[in-house]
Amino acid sequence: MMKQFLEIGKLINTHGIKGEMKLEMWCDDIEYLKQFEKLYLNSSGTDSLELISARPQKNHAIVKFSEITSIDMAEKLKNSVVYCNRDDAEIAEDANYIQDLIGCLVLHAESNKEYGRVADVVNYGASDILDVVNDNRHSYIPVIPDIVKEIDTEDETIRIIPMKGLFDED
Repeated sequence: MMKQFLEIGKLINTHGIKGEMKLEMWCDDIEYLKQFEKLYLNSSGTDSLELISARPQKNHAIVKFSEITSIDMAEKLKNSVVYCNRDDAEIAEDANYIQDLIGCLVLHAESNKEYGRVADVVNYGASDILDVVNDNRHSYIPVIPDIVKEIDTEDETIRIIPMKGLFDED
C-alpha cells in the first residue's frame, strides 16, 4: 500500500537566530522541495508547518517555516523527520518514489521467476540500483531500460530481463 505522506528529509540543525533550519534532503533537489506549501512532522499529516522559503546550501537546504520564529523554537525540532503529502507533489509520469519501490516483488518479465523483494534503492551516480533480497542474499539491479522492463507500484511488482551474470547461475 502506498503511503500518503512521504519522508522528504531531516531537520539536522538550526541556522541563524530567526528560526531557519538546515534540512538534510532525502528528495531529488531543492526545486522539488520548493513546490510544497506545507510539510509535516509526522507520517499521518496531522502536524503541519507552512514552508515560507527553501534555498540550497551545499548538499542541504536552509528552510524557513512561518510557525518557527526563533532559534529556541527551531532547537526543539532538531532531528525531526519531515514529510510531504504525495498529492501536493508533481513528478514526471515515468518517475517513482523510492518509498513505493521498497517491498516490490522482482519478477522475470517472461517466465515470472521470482528474484526477491526490493529492500532498498541506492544511487551512486549512473542510475538507481535496486537492492533485491532473497533468502538473506542481496542482488543489485541497475534501473536501466535494458534490464528493468516494467515497474508497477500499484501491483507492487517490478519485471526485469536480467543480463548474464546479474544473478548467480544455478
